[in-house]
Amino acid sequence: MKKYSRVFYYLAQYKGKVALYILVTILAIIFSLFSFALIYPFLDVIFNGQSSAVIKTEISKTDLLGQMKNYMMRVISGAKMSPTYLLGVTCLVMIVAVFLKNLFTYLSLYILNPLKNQITNRFRSDLYDKILMLPIGYFNEQRKGDLISRITNDVTEVEGSVVGALEGWFRDPITIIITLIALFWVNPVLTTGILISIPIIGFILGRISKALKKHSSEAAVKQGETLSVLDETLNGLRVIKAFNIETVLRNRFNFLNDELLQAKNKIIRRRDAASPVSEFLGVLVFIGIVFFGGRLILSNQLDMEPAAFLAYLTMFYTLINPVKTLSTSFSNLNKGSAAINRIEEVLNTPVTVDDNPDGKILDSFNDKIEFKNVRFAYDDTVILDNINLTIEKGKTIALVGSSGAGKSTLADLVPRFHDVTDGEVLIDGVNIKDYALQSVRRQMSIVTQEPILFNDTIANNIALGEENASMDSVVNAAKIANAHNFIIQKEEKYDTNVGDRGNKLSGGERQRLTIARAVLKNPPILILDEATSSLDTESERLVQDAINNMMQNRTSIVIAHRLSTIRHADEIIVLQKGKIVERGNHEELIGQNGFYRKLVEMQEVK
Repeated sequence: MKKYSRVFYYLAQYKGKVALYILVTILAIIFSLFSFALIYPFLDVIFNGQSSAVIKTEISKTDLLGQMKNYMMRVISGAKMSPTYLLGVTCLVMIVAVFLKNLFTYLSLYILNPLKNQITNRFRSDLYDKILMLPIGYFNEQRKGDLISRITNDVTEVEGSVVGALEGWFRDPITIIITLIALFWVNPVLTTGILISIPIIGFILGRISKALKKHSSEAAVKQGETLSVLDETLNGLRVIKAFNIETVLRNRFNFLNDELLQAKNKIIRRRDAASPVSEFLGVLVFIGIVFFGGRLILSNQLDMEPAAFLAYLTMFYTLINPVKTLSTSFSNLNKGSAAINRIEEVLNTPVTVDDNPDGKILDSFNDKIEFKNVRFAYDDTVILDNINLTIEKGKTIALVGSSGAGKSTLADLVPRFHDVTDGEVLIDGVNIKDYALQSVRRQMSIVTQEPILFNDTIANNIALGEENASMDSVVNAAKIANAHNFIIQKEEKYDTNVGDRGNKLSGGERQRLTIARAVLKNPPILILDEATSSLDTESERLVQDAINNMMQNRTSIVIAHRLSTIRHADEIIVLQKGKIVERGNHEELIGQNGFYRKLVEMQEVK
């Protein structure tokens, strides 16, 4: 049960409600058994007649049905009650017992169902929180569709299979235990035979549900793969149509979809087999008791009256349904365990970039950023090696080099998207790990090559993260970013919705909005990751002008694809295979006649 420890952890936070649920469940079971227990004394007293139903002077304290029968006889003798009257009283008592049983059953569900919903909600919230906490490097190794599948389909599976089985976890074992105690009280010999059959039934049902986990895991993986193909299709429709690969994608999706169908069918067949098999086995035990018990009574080898035996059988039959639902619950648990494992994989992933709750608050950037003997490796692959670099306040540093040289990784170390493997990164002489993480990120803005916008208005995208931003500050930021003119030409101006990922805007418009967002934040440190490389000439000029306006009086780290944009940088750092191979300003590097000059000449030829 260790794999379900998180469910129990969530439940432990609602101990009072769980205890109340167990109490009302026990009361519901007791009143249910009480209504069945009335059958024997009623039958014996009413239909055997008062003359034959004699009060026993000596009766075992454990003979529950005998005690009830004697009590009825005393009532009849003392009150001179007619059998017809007793029939009415008995029926009335049974009605009250059944009413109370159903009342407490409703109360148990009234308490439990909100708990089940709360647990599912916690799973979903904790998964989303963990995704926000995980470092960016984690997502480079994961398929987005698979992660979406875990937070949607796997949580839904846990809700239906594991959390949905909570009622069976509590109610059915309690029902079985209380009923067995009552049956032992009535007749320990027959009940012992029942207990012997339980392990056999459990073994058979265990064999059925064992395969569920394997097939559930296969189904979860296939579900994630189909979502990944769907995500790639939606993001790449232009390329798909341009290269006429609709058939390729259709075949790939249909192949995965068919495999998902087969896995789900296997799960359903085994899960659906659990309930009828358990019911059939329960009926077999019931018939066995009818035959052997009846045979013993008929041969006077068992001291039990026929009416008591009938009441015993009636009480035993109430065991079949909880045993059946309990077996279904365990089948669902096995089915849901694969989803639990996939969720736990994410929740238990170590957060390599931890916030420092007791860290210093970086209120302002006053001096410099330093990289001291920095080394960064990911999965034993060295990305950066022995980086030593100082960035003075107010200076512009450009990072250039071939693809995969480590430019973006080096810039990502400043806002702590990654933590160094060796060495240290310092801001104003303090290791950034000693600062509170959010206070470090408040001192910088990032403009990436791919503009990231959210499905919201233009104004809200510019004011992202600045809850108290005024409309005047939004407009001013848009003007600095050369975005105001195209915004006011929109029908709804700053209230225009940009669409999913900003798809209602052009590439240049999207990029200028991200620059306006950075301007509004007004940070002392800017990180520009090839912010103009994907734009056309006109858009590039507008965006570059916006960037130049934004960079004034700020410390800037610029990752350059087009070297013409960083000619005026205070220092250009040339990276190759994770190492600094050249450094200096534009004129100095041209004079060195090295790798930088070759890059410049290659772009000039273009």
